[in-house]
This record gives sequence, C-alpha cells and structure tokens, in this order.
Amino acid sequence: MAGWHQALLFLLVLLLLSSSSWSQDPVQAFSTDATINNVLQDPQTGRVYVGAVNAIFQLDPALRLEHRTETGPRRDSRFCTPPIPPSCKDAKLTDNVSKLLLLHPANGSLVACGSLFKGLCALLNLSNVEERVYYSDSKGEKTYVASIEEAVSVVGVMSTLGGEPVFLVGKGYGSQDSAKLISTRILQDVRDWVVFENVVEASTVQANPFVLRYMHDFRHAFKDAGFAYFLFSRTRGAPDSRNFTFVARLCENDPHYFSYTELQLSCGPGNAYNKVRAAHVTAPGAELARHMTASGRHGNVSAQDQVLFATFRTDEDPGGSALCMFPLKSITARLLQVIGACYTSEGKINGVTAVSAPYSPISHFCAVLGGENLVTAYRCGADFLTSPLASTQEFALAGEVLYEKKGKGALTAVAVSVENNHTIAFLGTSSGEVCKVHLSATPKLYHRGSVDRSGHAVNKNLFFDQSRTHLYMATEKRISKVPVQACHLKKDCQSCIAQEDPYCGWCVLEGRCSRKVDCGRAEEGSGWLWSPEQECVKILSFQPPSLSCKKFQNVRVRIPALPSIRPSDRLQCALGRSIRIPPTPDRQDFVAVLVKILVNQKVEVAAEDFKFYNCSAAVRRVENAPCFSCVTSDWDCQWNSLEHTCSDTDASVGGDHIIKHQQEMSCPRFEKQYPNLIPVGFKTPIQFTGVNLDVYQGRDFKMGTALMKQAEEVVTPEGGSHFIFQGYEFSYSEAPTVDILFHVKDVALDKKIDSTLNVTLYNCSVGREDCSLCKNAEPQYLCVWCARKHSCIYSELCQGNERQDCPSPKITEIHPQFGPLKGGISVTIRGSNLGIRKEDITSINVAGVTCIHQQDRYSVSTSVVCEIGPVDPLEPHAGEVEVEDPSPMAVEPLRGPRAGGTLLTISGRDLDTATKDDLNITVGGVACAVETFGKRITCKTGEYKPVKVPSDPLTVTVRYGRNASMDVPKAFQFWENPKVESHYPKGSFVCGGRNIVVTGTGFDLIQKAIMRVRVSADDSSDVPSPAPEFDQEFWEKNDTVLQFLSPTVNRTFENQSFRTFIFLDNARAELTPFHYHPDPVFHNLTKNVITETSIISVTGSGFTKAMTAREAQAFVGDVPCLVTALQDDRLYMDPLHPPNPAPAARDVTPAPSPWTSCSLMLCLGSDPVWEGGVGGGLRALREEVRGPLLIIIPAVIFPMLLIIAVSVYCYRRKSQQAEREYEKVKHQLENLEESVRDRCKKEFTDLMIEMEDHTSDLSEARSPFLDYKTYTDRVFFLPSKDGANDVMITGKLEIPEARRAIVTQALNQFSNLLNSKTFLINFIRTLEGRPDFNARARVYFASLLTVALHGKLEYYTDIMRTLLLQLMEQYIHSKNPKLMLRRSETVVERMLCNWMSICLYQFLKDSAGEPLYRLFKAIKHQVEKGPVDAVAKKAKYTLNDTGLLGDDVEYSVLTLQVLVHGEGPDVTLVKVLNCDTISQVKEKIIEQVYRNLSYSQRPKVDSVTLEWRPGSTGQILSDLDLTSQKEGRWKRMNTLAHYNVRDNATLVLSKVLHPQQSYDQNQDSHEERNALLEDDKVFHLVRPAEELDEIKSKRGSMKDKSMTKAITEIYLTRLLSVKGVQFVVPGVLCSGAVVPPAVKYFFDFLDEQALKHENVDEETIHIWKTNSLPLRFWVNILKNPHFIFDVHVTEVVDASLSVIAQTFMDACTKTEHKLSRDSPSNKLLYAKEISTYKRMVDDYYKGIRQMVSVSDQDMNTHLAEVSRSHTDKLNTQVALHQLYQYASKYYDGIITSLDEDPAAQSKQLTLRLQQIAAALENKVTDL
Repeated sequence: MAGWHQALLFLLVLLLLSSSSWSQDPVQAFSTDATINNVLQDPQTGRVYVGAVNAIFQLDPALRLEHRTETGPRRDSRFCTPPIPPSCKDAKLTDNVSKLLLLHPANGSLVACGSLFKGLCALLNLSNVEERVYYSDSKGEKTYVASIEEAVSVVGVMSTLGGEPVFLVGKGYGSQDSAKLISTRILQDVRDWVVFENVVEASTVQANPFVLRYMHDFRHAFKDAGFAYFLFSRTRGAPDSRNFTFVARLCENDPHYFSYTELQLSCGPGNAYNKVRAAHVTAPGAELARHMTASGRHGNVSAQDQVLFATFRTDEDPGGSALCMFPLKSITARLLQVIGACYTSEGKINGVTAVSAPYSPISHFCAVLGGENLVTAYRCGADFLTSPLASTQEFALAGEVLYEKKGKGALTAVAVSVENNHTIAFLGTSSGEVCKVHLSATPKLYHRGSVDRSGHAVNKNLFFDQSRTHLYMATEKRISKVPVQACHLKKDCQSCIAQEDPYCGWCVLEGRCSRKVDCGRAEEGSGWLWSPEQECVKILSFQPPSLSCKKFQNVRVRIPALPSIRPSDRLQCALGRSIRIPPTPDRQDFVAVLVKILVNQKVEVAAEDFKFYNCSAAVRRVENAPCFSCVTSDWDCQWNSLEHTCSDTDASVGGDHIIKHQQEMSCPRFEKQYPNLIPVGFKTPIQFTGVNLDVYQGRDFKMGTALMKQAEEVVTPEGGSHFIFQGYEFSYSEAPTVDILFHVKDVALDKKIDSTLNVTLYNCSVGREDCSLCKNAEPQYLCVWCARKHSCIYSELCQGNERQDCPSPKITEIHPQFGPLKGGISVTIRGSNLGIRKEDITSINVAGVTCIHQQDRYSVSTSVVCEIGPVDPLEPHAGEVEVEDPSPMAVEPLRGPRAGGTLLTISGRDLDTATKDDLNITVGGVACAVETFGKRITCKTGEYKPVKVPSDPLTVTVRYGRNASMDVPKAFQFWENPKVESHYPKGSFVCGGRNIVVTGTGFDLIQKAIMRVRVSADDSSDVPSPAPEFDQEFWEKNDTVLQFLSPTVNRTFENQSFRTFIFLDNARAELTPFHYHPDPVFHNLTKNVITETSIISVTGSGFTKAMTAREAQAFVGDVPCLVTALQDDRLYMDPLHPPNPAPAARDVTPAPSPWTSCSLMLCLGSDPVWEGGVGGGLRALREEVRGPLLIIIPAVIFPMLLIIAVSVYCYRRKSQQAEREYEKVKHQLENLEESVRDRCKKEFTDLMIEMEDHTSDLSEARSPFLDYKTYTDRVFFLPSKDGANDVMITGKLEIPEARRAIVTQALNQFSNLLNSKTFLINFIRTLEGRPDFNARARVYFASLLTVALHGKLEYYTDIMRTLLLQLMEQYIHSKNPKLMLRRSETVVERMLCNWMSICLYQFLKDSAGEPLYRLFKAIKHQVEKGPVDAVAKKAKYTLNDTGLLGDDVEYSVLTLQVLVHGEGPDVTLVKVLNCDTISQVKEKIIEQVYRNLSYSQRPKVDSVTLEWRPGSTGQILSDLDLTSQKEGRWKRMNTLAHYNVRDNATLVLSKVLHPQQSYDQNQDSHEERNALLEDDKVFHLVRPAEELDEIKSKRGSMKDKSMTKAITEIYLTRLLSVKGVQFVVPGVLCSGAVVPPAVKYFFDFLDEQALKHENVDEETIHIWKTNSLPLRFWVNILKNPHFIFDVHVTEVVDASLSVIAQTFMDACTKTEHKLSRDSPSNKLLYAKEISTYKRMVDDYYKGIRQMVSVSDQDMNTHLAEVSRSHTDKLNTQVALHQLYQYASKYYDGIITSLDEDPAAQSKQLTLRLQQIAAALENKVTDL
C-alpha cells in the first residue's frame, strides 16, 4: 500500500513538471527560502549571482549552487554609526537586503551592496563569493553607498574616471540615508580616497530638499558612447504627486556633473503609462529598424543603433502597463535640442519654455547665452554653463508603444533579443508570467506562460544566457532557466507555423520544426519556412485534378515552393499507406487518397488529397434520376440508356443511347404529371409526359413509389409521348399533406428511368375534427363534412351524405371559472364548431353578462376569447362561470431594498380569480412582476426611483383585468439599498471554497445574495463573449454580515483578471480588491515516515496567496492535523493523534506490522487541494534505535566527564574575580547613596521655597488677541504641510494677467455651483470615496470649504448638519457610536471643528480668552524662573516629566540694567539667570523692553546684539565664540556666568543690519557650521547621558560625583512647583460660565438625534459633546495659544501646555482611570483634582441642556452677522481656486456622480461644471 502511494506521488510530480507552459523539457531552476532582490550574470563565465535577503548565491550556468555567503542578519541600528558598538541600545538583529550587484572584472570581484550598516558594500571573489576581497565598516559616512530602506531602489553602472575604475550609483530617498541622488564610487585606494568613497561632490544633484521633494525611483542604469544614463521616475514636486519618467545623461569623464541633464520620456497617448518599471538596451534588428525608419518618427535607424526598450505602468493599481521604445539617437538629439535652447534662446523653443532646473532655486538659470557651438564644444559641460538641466513636460520625448497589457499582471521586466533580423521581447509580469511579443510593424503577442506557478512578480533583472538560447527569470524565491523557444515540440509543418514564433520555422528537407541555425539546408531555396509567414510547402494542384479508379494515367503534381533538390536527392510520390486504391465509401462517388511527396524515402515535403472517382457510384446522387445524376457529376462520366449504366467517358463508344457528360437535357425522362393533388383513400389516375424515349421504342414501363413499397403498376400509353397511371388508393394519416415521388422502370430490365413525377397526397380528416374546421379547408382539396361518417373526407367518398350546415356549437371548457364582479378580464371559451370565420361570432354572453369578442385572438372552430363586462348585482345571473371578488389581505415581507428584486407573497381570499395574464400588481406605482399564481400570489418588485428613502408605507395594488382593483394599504416600504462596506479575506484560489465574509448594512432586507465572479476581458482577447461567470449563493446571513464560499473558477481562465460582484436581490456591489490566485503548488513529501512526535512539513509555493493557517485543514487518513505554521512555500502540521490504518478486507500477512500507510490530504474550505501518501510507525523505530545506543553511550559519557572537570576549575577562578569586583561595586554604591541623599534634601528645600503665588510677578498687560483673519488662517491652515507659506495664508495666486478676469468670473461661477447642495454633497462624497483622498487632504479641503462658504454660514451649517446626520447613521449602525467625532477622518468632522472656531471667536475675545492668556503667561513665567537647557530643551520647572531637567544646576538671579541703543537714556531692569545663554538673555530683555508690543512687532533675537560694558570698553556677547569652554569633544555655550557678568551690570541692546543666525533660532545650521570648523559637539547645561556613560566606561570608576548619572525620579517634585498655576477648567467649563449660542445649538442637535436612536445612551451623548467642543476646540486652543494670541510658544512651554490639555480631556471623559505607582507622572500630577473637574463638566453639560433653546432663526441671524462682519477679510477667491484643484483632480468621478443623480441632472450641474472647467483650465471639454 505504501509503495502504491509513493508511485502516485511520483506521478503527481511528473505531471506538475510536464504542465509547464514553456516546454516539455525539464526546467533548470534554483529555489531559496530567502527573498531574491538582484540577479546578475558574468558574461565571461556564464555564472549567475543572486543577491537575496541575508545571502548571496553563486550559481553555475545551469543554476547549480557553487558557493553561498551569508550577509545577514547582523546587529544593526539606523541610529548608530557602524561599526555598531555594544553600547548601542537600539541595535538589533536586522536583515540585509541586497541593494546592488555589479561586476568588477578588472580585479575579478563582485561589488555587493546591502541595506545593513548605512548601505555598505563589499568586494567578493567572482570565483568564490565566500571570499571577501575587501570590506570595511570603519571608514565613515563617505563610504555609505546604498540605502537602508527596503523600498528604495538602487542602480549602478561600471565606469572609469581619470583612468581609475569607478562605478556610478543612482539612489532614491531614504529617511536615514545620505542625500546623494548620483554618486561616483572609487574601487581602489587612490590618493586620499578609500574604496567605495564618493569622489565627486556635486551639490546640484545631491541636495537634501530636492530628494525628498521629487521622490526618485531609479530602475536602470547603462552606458553608451561615453555617457552614463539613469532611468527613473519622479514627481514634479508638491502639490503634484503624479510620477513622470526621466532619463538622465551624464558624461563619463565629467568629474563635476556639469553635463547632468534630464529628459522626460512619455509612453502612450497623453503619457498614459507614466512610471517606468524596467528597461533593456540593445540593437533593434534589421526588420524593426526598417519599420522605425519607415514610420518617420525616429529618423534613419540602422540595425546596429542602440534602442531603449522600457516597460511602463500607470500610477493606479490595478491599471495598465505597456512596452515602449526610444532610440538612443532620438534621446541624444532631444537632449542636445534642450541644452541648446538654454544656451541660445533663454530656454525656449519656438517661444515655448523647454528647459527647467529642478535642482536649483534660481529662476533665471538660462542666463548664459552663446552660440550653438557651445553644445558641441563643451560636450561634457563646463563650470560656467548652467547645470543641471531638465526638459519641460511639453518637450518630453514620446516613445512608440509596442505592446499594451490591461488588467491583471502589469509588466515588470523586459529582455529583447534578435533572431534572423527579427526582434522578440520577453516581458515579465507581476503575476509571474512571461509574455513573448514579436516586435514588428504590427507587434503581436504569440505566447504567454509561467514557470513558477507561485504567482510572484518577475524580477526586473531578466536576461539571456551566453548563447542567447535560454532566458533567466527570477521571481520572489526562485530563479529559472528556460529555453527561448520550443520549436522541436511541433511535429508537423502546420503546428510549427501556427505558433507564429519568430524563432521557429519548418526545416522542409529534414522534416522538423527548428531554429534556422539548426536547419542544415536552411539557406537553400525554401529550405526553411519561417513560422510567422504562415506558409507550408503545399501541393497547389494535380493535372488532371482527379482520376477514375479504373484508369491508369500519369498525373502532374504542381508544388510552387518546393525546396531546391540536389542531384543526390531522391524524390518520391507515395499514396497513403498502400499502393491499392481503397473502395469507394457509401453515399459517395469518389475516394480521397493522400498523396505524399517524399525526399530520400523518409522526409515528407508536402501532402494533399487526390480524388479517385467511381462513375458507377455517381447514380446515387439524385433519387429516381440515374441519367441526370451520372452526367451532371463532377467527374467525366457518360450514361448508357440501353444498359442503364454510368461509366467513364469513352470517345470510341457512340450512338443515341449514349448521353455524354453535361448533356443532361438528352436524358430519357418522365415529367409534367397531372393532377398534382391526390386525396387519401380514393384511386386517382395520373397523366404525365415522356421525353427522349426513342431508345425505348416498344418497351413497357411500370411505376411505383416508396410509400407503396413493392406495389408497382404498369403504365398505359395514351399516344405519342403521353402516359397514364391508374393510381393507388393511398392510406396515410400522419400529416394533412405529404409529397410523393414516383419512379418509372423499364419492365424488361427492371431499371429506373429518370423521373421528376411528384404529387401531393392529402388527408381531409387530419386536423379537421369538426364540421367548421372541415368547411374551412382550402377549396382545391374538395373536403366535405360527411354526416354519415361524422368526419371530414374527400367529397367523392361521402356519396351524397355531405352536410351543408354544421351542427350547433359545442362548448367544452371555459377558463377562468372565477372572475371579479367588475369584470374586465379575458374569458377563453373552447369547444367545437365555434364558427368558420371570426365574423361568424356575433355576440357572447357569459353568465348573462355581455362578453366582448376579441377577434384577434379567435381560433377557427375551437377557441373564442372575449372580455367580460361588469356584473349588475340587481339582476339574476346563472352559468358555469362563478363571479366573485378576490380579496388580498397581507403582504410579506414588509420592506425591501429600493433596487427591487424582493419576492412579495400576497395572501388573501379567492386570489386565484381570473388568470395570471389578467393580473397586474404594483407597489406604490412600482411594477411587481408576477412570478406564481394560485391561492397565494408571488411577484418580484421593480426599482423604486423616488428620492425619499425609506419610503412611506406603500399600498400594494392587485389589479384583475381592466376594472377590478384591490389594495393592501401600507403594506410595503422601500428602504435604502443594502451597502457593502468591507470584505475579508481579499482573495481566493481558483479552486474556490474559501469563506468570504462581507460586512455592511441592510442585509436583512434581501432574500437572495449571490457572489458572482466574472472573467474580465480587459487584458486578453481570448475570453469568449459573453464573459464566463461563476456563481455561489450565501450560506449564512444576518443584518450586517454575509458569508459565501468563493465560487470555483474554471482553471482555463486562472491567468485572466476577474471582477467579483455581490448581487443583493436587484442591487449590485463590486468587491474591490478581490483577487483570484492560481492554486498552490505542492512538492513531493521529503519525509514519508511519521511518528508520535513528528512534525509534518509540506513544501511548495503560493500557499499564503489565499490561505491562512487557520483556514487550512489537514488529515492523515481520517485523523485531523493541526496546521501550526504557514509560509508561502512551506507549511507545518502537528498530528493530533497517530494515524490509524484503514481496515483491511482480509489478512494478507500473518504477523502484525508496526507500519501503517495512509493518505495525507490538505483542504481549503470543503475542497481538497492536495493529497499525498505517508507512512507512520512507532514500534519499528524503537527497535532500530536500541542497537546503536550501545555504541553511542560510551562515546558520549567520557568526554562529558572531562568537560565537567574543566568547568569546575574555570568556575573557581571566576568566583574569586567576582569577589574583587563586588567590593569595588559596593564602594561605588555607597557614593551613589550619599549623592542621592544630598539631592533629595535639596529638592525638598527648593519645593518648599518655591510654593508661592505664581502670578505675583505677572504684569497685567492686555491680551494680544489676533484679528479674525489671522486667527482663522492659523486655526485652519497653519497645521498644513506648507505651514505659514500656505497659499491661503499668503493669499498669492500666480495667475497670468491676461486670464485674471476670466479666472475670476469662472471662480464666481464655481462659488455659485458650491451653493448647490446637490452638487456639494456629491462633490464631498466623491472625494471621500477615493482612497488617495487621505486624512490630511480632508482636513485641508474642509478648511478651504469653510472659507469659500464663509459668506453663507447658514448654508454651511445646513451642509454640516446633513453630513453629520449621515455620519451619525454610519456610526450608530456600526454598533460603535462612541467613536463618532473622535478624529478628523471625514470632511464633516473638520467642518465642525472650523464651525466651532468661527462661532466661538467673539466668545474668546469677550470672556474666555483672558484666563487662557493668564494661564500661558503664568506657565511661561514659572518655567523661565529656573534654568532652561537651550540645547536639550529641558527645564527645571515644567509640568512634563519628559521635559524635566534631570540634573542639579547651580544658578543665581541677576538684575540687569539695559540700555537700548538709539532710544534714549532710559534704563530697563530685567531679571535673568547667570546660567542663561546669550540668546536666552536677549529674549528676556526684548520681552521686558517691548512688553507693550505684541510678539510679531518686536525685534527678533537674531536682529539684535548685546554689549556688556564693564568699564571703558565694551564686549559683544554671543552664544559661541573663541572663548567658549571645551570639555573633550564638547563645547559649552556661553552664559552670563562665563563672561562673569555681575548683578546690576549694564548691557546695551543694539539692532544690526545683517543679522547673524543665533544658535537657538537655527540650531541645525549652527551645529553644521561648527562641525565643519572644529568637529565639536555643543551643549548648554548638561551633556547627554550617552556621553556620561562613555566617560565612565573609560574611567572605570564612579568616584567623581559630578560625573554620576542623574536619577531623574528625584526631581519629580519640581512638577509640583508649576502645578500651582490656575487651571483652566473652572474658567471655561464651570456651570456659571457664559455659554455661546453655537454650543447650546449644537448640543441640542446632538440630544435631539440621540432620542431618535435606541442604542445611544447618556454616556455616548456625553462623549459626543466632549468630542465636539473640548476635543475639537478647547484642546486646540490650549495647546496652541498662538492661534488666538500674538505670542511665541517655546518648546518647553509647549510641553507643559500639552499636559494641561491632556488633563482637560481627562476631566471631560466618563472613563475612570485607575492610577498606581506605575502610572505616568503627568496623570498622577492632577489625579486629586480630576474628580472635581469631572463634576464641573457634568454640571456644565446639564446646565446647557436646561437653558432656553436657540432657534434656527436665531442661530442663522448670528451666523449671518459673522458672515457680514468678516467675510471680506478672507481669501475667498484663493479658497475657491484651491477647491477647484480638487474638482479638477477628481473630475471624472464627480461627473459620473452627477450623471447618476437625477436631481443633479435636472439642474444641469454637469454642464455647469464642464463650463467652469473650460474657463479655468483654458481647454475644450466634452460639452
């Protein structure tokens, strides 16, 4: 049994291997568990080098492993400089991603760069990569080459510079990388350079801001004609995030990058494919070059010119992709044109700007003007010429699209080869396929296939072997070597040429399909027939074209394309398999024999059927006409009338009796019969005529027909050529009529003579069962109703008993038998003799009620249809038709979706009245199609189109016929269609069966849910039409969840794209994304024996594409296995029990076996996806182990004893050393204890002294409120990515003067359009439905909308309410309403924030602002009372423990006398600290001197100097100068103590014309400047803890108390000294505070909505109010006082404000926080007061609820006043312009949304938007 399973598994593996779509040959491949990043080939040896995560593999050309070197993981940290020291806390084991592989053949090494250690590289031996030629991690930043970011691409190309080997590197932006786009790396130590050092410093293409701005993605690098080229995509900078492709050219001998120029490349119409993915540079081949030249787009292109072939894709995913080509000659010409424009015409070509400078802030960069000779004279640029340059979008080089691919599987790789002057492109895809495309005048995809069925993308490094006969393709974890063609698999010429493979052709004289080079006689004429030409050697004709099977004759065979035949060749003609002609088949007058043309007796050159005809068989062609059949055949036959034979034409035979070929009019024959109609049962004579009967003079003839079989009667001559036949008494009743063919025979020879005699036999009785039907028969039939026989017969057979008048009508059935009293329904009366014509029916009464005859539905004699009228209840009625009124009473279900499709069941009394055809049902005017009719009626609802949803309860109307109508009032409601919100998982294997969970709302409305998968025809023309679909109904449903098993898809389409839909009754939703993946591939089990403790490992690929470990099910026999781990290429299973053997039918072996054999099955859902065989054994395993133990035990015991003895000795030595270390540490701990004791006592003393009134020193200056515009600008737009430079703050729009009036008018029209609620709602919904409309964009959009609609705040409020109601419904139905308004994830949430900010501005100015300003000033004052570290941004006094100065700094308070130069002799007293830096002193002086001015009006620190005049001379004070103290590598910032400034010293403050940037204002630049000068580090009060650790480790002692690391927890008491500032909650949220009307209005709105929903409790309402007011407004103002006041908030003050803001939020929440010693200090600080604040907030909310409501009218009045007062101050036009940018970006989606909205259509909103777009974008739209 086990052997049988082994054989089954072996066959399975063979089948998997043979299923390759490339060829039936075994595929050479190498697989690894590591992800492959780079692949490189050595063109000299053919070796392949694979760079993967943590490894580099060296493979031979057949992909056999030669060597492997491990490159990771290693201990690394992006925050530490290599080599990584043990003290680096962030260091951890990190994977090494291969970033770059390059060949350095000069010294036989491989350049290998990875992501570890800042992107270091190594040189490895090409012959053995395990040997490092060079590696160093201690050379510093100058040797960091690659990127540490896995997503950042790196490319490189070898070159030389000044005769030295270098390589050029192109690298994108990484967050921790160097900022060098392009760098030149040396490959050997030269002069002061070390290996891998960047030897070129060109800041123009290495500037940090531009790398981040443009986001380069490098894809390829190559060299040509002395230039290096880099191919990459990048953006054009904010706000345009779309990618564009560029090729950059750089002269190899340019040591300064003066020649660096970028040219944009465009692929597809309108640059549809804008992002390059891979490229290949090669010669185009003669045929493609000829096409390129003929097209006229590229000039004259030769077969040797280099062409760039590149794959591109769209930004969207999934989108399309394409292959485009660009001749390097065209790239060079366009680059020279762009450069020349810069040197000759200020960067313009034909008046259009053609040149840009993307890496330069200079506007007039094309300032150097000269002649055109500058371009050629300075081929590699020069320092006086402008660089770097780039083309503008208008002068992008458009490439020729060679191949486009839509849908699944974007193009990711390209390799191009030339075969026989024809060009073939091999294109890798993201789904693991390789497409072969013949590049010609009409490029054609001729093959697509996959070697690795895992579905992983093909790596961009796609290349050929040395002979270019095989292609190397790498996917995620596998590299394969596959042949470029499989010609030999085709065994005949037709299949060979049918594949249209440019590699293949038919080798005619060798009889095989091969490449041209493999065909020995290919160069001889027609010796090799190329596959795409679709022509095989054919036999064009035979002469004669056919031959009688009875003749012998030479036949000439014409073969136009016959190859050249040598004299030594033997040509032979063969007839099939035999020399005999086979017999003629039945029903055929010829036999086709295959004629083969053979060369040298074995090679078939051509073959064609040759026909041998048989004249004797030709008479079978036409029945009853042998002569006609003979002479009209395709063959040369003649007819012998006397012998009645057909034979080959013989010229020697003549006479009147011989009828030659094609002389059919000479054939003897009988024709022209009379009569043509013959009744059944009556013998009727037939007269006819004979023609050409002279040869039969004196002969007798007989006549018969197949209907009468053997009954033949003699024909009587009537003189001349006329004959009569007495006829038959026919009997036939199968049909009313039948055609009868008569044959005529020569009586003597019993041979047929040609006869065309044909009559029609008819039977009056068939189909005429009553008198009326009989009389309705055609007159020529002479049918009568015979009273005696009670049937319709031929008149001659009735013998005078025919009846003139038919019997009375007879009614047999009336349908229906029930009808409504009002009538109006159709009644069908069936019976016999119901008239002959419709006019015969004059009147109809049913149950005494007139029934109007419907003549168009009349059937002769058998059926009458009439429409019955109403019943008069006062008159008596009788009859078989019962008249009664139906009564519908109930309808189920009671509601359904507006899309329709709900199956209604109507129950009641007498519903089966009338018929189904009379029934008409509507639901509130919406048609309901009747499905079933009976005691209960079912119908399916149509679409409900009115806007109001849910609808009012609608009446179901059941209408019977025209008059009767019954209603079921308020029986049904249409609700909003069910909505599909999400689904998981996102994919399935094509085998289906995966459980798909669809979540949404409204699923309880639907009755039928179907998951439908449709094959998409976007990326293939092979998909049949209509596209195949695969359905699966749901298996579980509730209101919010649907569960399906994914449908099984036909594997024929597994490589196609699919679209997945959910059909909910008539509603439809598409699941995006949802992908179908090929079924996983399973490998043979490597371990077929399992035990009780075995872990089963199954390998393969593609496991995780659509399966998780929880979903996978495994069984060993019938025992389940637990799938413990699942990887993409491996899964592990743990058998829950040992496998049990299946019961045997009989006992074969007498002894019990310890082994069992069973099958291992893997399932996904209910479907098995793989089955294999395993064996399990336990007892035998124990027996096998027992013997070896006797040998193993002694070999293990003795070495163990020796190791134990050595360990004991080492332990004793270590313990003695540990005792010495213990004493040393003990002494250190005593010192530490003493230090901690002193510091605790000092901190307690400081706390007691500092606990005083913190506002005592505050001056009562007025609060510097900002004006309304500045306030709104800062609240709305300061947090944006552009900050203070945002266009909404600056108000500057760059609009040409000529278009300003048009743009202003269009913006006004756009403003009017925004005032349409229908448009605005559609606008917002469309934007929020786009995935790229992120949270930042939503916030910014809402702020723009607030400004744009500020003039109509009432309308703005209405929009906000509408959107909030929709948002509320979403959160309430999602069962988690408490999350609403917590974050600004939607436009409306930010709109609410802005609305609150607008409405509460006056409230801030009038009352709430003052306590806020006092709070800010108090905190600032308290912080500045103590030392503040200017570098570490930490302070002695703060509320934030993370910003606490963790050291004891000695300081004293100084009072300075300050004179302001040029402003008189008045002295200002200023309090400072002697530990303050000079910049800090300046800040305090400026604040005191100019205290009556707001912050924006005061001079800045860097615009003043401070001079100390201790005597007659003055000294300029600065943060850093030559007197600054140095401590090792550290330099301390200068303080007043450093300059020895005493109390009451006099200082002069002066303004400077050219301010120097202070350290505090521009720390980065200052540090950088000092680092460049002296390589020193700067500190103020304390040095970082890491530095102290380093010093301590060097000294090895902690005796120096000053060097002891501070225990920061000691200083937590300092937080209490700042806590005493007055908190803000009592000021703004106490119950007695003034409540702005907007707050009352909005809180009432929330209360009102909460009452409408059952699942909204008081806690939820409290959270909503907290999220809308404290969170959205007060916290924002608390953390950012500069939003409302003209103040400057330092980082230290900001940290304290953040603590207060968090406490404020904690006070507003209902959640109780349990605090402990482990809780954050910030939480513990106000823990005691939080409960009090919570009560205050509750009272505040309750007080608002009890206030008098603010009506809509009052609120609108207030809003109108705000609009009137402030709108004209805002940048409304700028806001409209910015809003339109969103409309332009999502234009198509908005247009679609408006087109689908009936309300928008009625208002022509689409047309209005198109008109605005035409005006603003100065273009023609599709109006």
